Amino acid sequence: MNPAMNIDNLSPYIVSLVTFAPLVGALFLTVLPRRDRDIRIIALVVSLLTFVLSLHLPVYFHRAQTGFQYEIDKPWISSPNIHYHMGIDGISLWLVVLTTFLTPLCVLISWKSIHDRVKEFFILLLILETALIGVFTSLDLFLFYFFWEATLIPMALLIGVFGHDRKIYAAVRFFMYTMIASVFMLAAILWLYSHTGSFDFVVIRDQIARGAVPNFPAAAQWLFLGFFVAFAVKVPLFPFHTWLPDAHVEAPTAGSVLLAGVLLKMGTYGMLRFNLGLFPEQAHRNASWIMILALIGIIYGALVALVQPNMKKLIAYSSVSHLGFVVLGIFSFTQLGLNGAMFVMLAHGISTGGLFMLAGILHERRHTYEISEFGGLAAITPVYAATYLFMVLASVGLPLLNGFIGEFLVLSGAFQARAVYGILGATGVIWSAGYLLWMYQRVFYGKVTNPINNSIGDMIGVEKAAVWPCAVAALVMGVAPILWLGSIDPAVYAVLHPVAQVLSKVVGQ
Repeated sequence: MNPAMNIDNLSPYIVSLVTFAPLVGALFLTVLPRRDRDIRIIALVVSLLTFVLSLHLPVYFHRAQTGFQYEIDKPWISSPNIHYHMGIDGISLWLVVLTTFLTPLCVLISWKSIHDRVKEFFILLLILETALIGVFTSLDLFLFYFFWEATLIPMALLIGVFGHDRKIYAAVRFFMYTMIASVFMLAAILWLYSHTGSFDFVVIRDQIARGAVPNFPAAAQWLFLGFFVAFAVKVPLFPFHTWLPDAHVEAPTAGSVLLAGVLLKMGTYGMLRFNLGLFPEQAHRNASWIMILALIGIIYGALVALVQPNMKKLIAYSSVSHLGFVVLGIFSFTQLGLNGAMFVMLAHGISTGGLFMLAGILHERRHTYEISEFGGLAAITPVYAATYLFMVLASVGLPLLNGFIGEFLVLSGAFQARAVYGILGATGVIWSAGYLLWMYQRVFYGKVTNPINNSIGDMIGVEKAAVWPCAVAALVMGVAPILWLGSIDPAVYAVLHPVAQVLSKVVGQ
């Protein structure tokens, strides 16, 4: 039998296998006896197996193809007309792999730090992984909304049960902000279903493109805003960012890694997939004020990070700044800008995820994130200090590391759209170097002013196993970005094509 035939037969099911493998693992953990070591090992095995399965996606992905691949479309509920429609393109491909890559690292970084309710912690972690992957692979809007909301419960519980001092406040605030904003998206989805008879993204997109949706021109702006509000709060875009610092500071390390690394990308993915994919004309009309909000987020997030006394809150505000770059690139409507936005999403997930893990390692030893409590750690923990510096430089955007490529492409696209956007956006790169390097200098250089820091141990094996893959990924992405951009570029072109048609009509008028 031809091996290619076996691969083709597997292809329609591989997305479902990757999506639901963690959920199966979580269900298995529920019936397992409460032996903490066994639970940790099984959670690690399940998350690693999911990562290995997900590697099938880029290996057999047709990079020149612009449509969705690995599709499966089965009727699920007859009334309303809901399908189990799953698939990926070059936009969602790497976000799925990012999720499966970070989850086993979250298991490793939690190996020693989670002591109580170990079983519940890893069950929630695996359920969250399934929900996150489902967001990126769903092509039915009902299914997409189901997974979108499903991410809230395990993340809120991870913060509220396993977090720090103000964990309940942070969990409730996170849940309420994002759930209320999602109601606007639900209203927009229900309007589209009532006027198209389908929840299918492809069907709705094609009907809108043909002008076959009744009353769409009158409702388009409100539908665009319904989706946009839900995504802007999730990013979070200024001024919807206020829930994020508390959620990060109070969350356990694994929660912060998945929150910054993947969950925030749900918002920018949604803007790219739905705001641009379904409403290209409205996206163009609203681009100016959205890009201004993105620029405010870049500069404001960086300036606030610069004055933070708390290491974890500083990294949280850096996420506000970096995600501003993503939104700026998306609404530049340039090939460079959108390619850069996708690359920044992936690079931010790797580098910021690594920084949160490193901050968590220090918290395990000292039970504080206050920068003033440290100083001179480079002499005491040389391996930890070198690893931290590498991830800081990746986040800053040092050439040959992952942060440089995405920011360069975004700023190039912003300059093409409007020079002043590129100039203002470029200041964010300068500020990011300021706050991250200044934090590093205060924590690692100088004399050891606090005697208790002399007893801080260097990184142990499980911590190296959690953080070093992020460092390797940051280097590979910086040296060989074409491995990612080769599949991202055709998908971005497909998204930009309807927008380009709108722009040509505007120019023609």
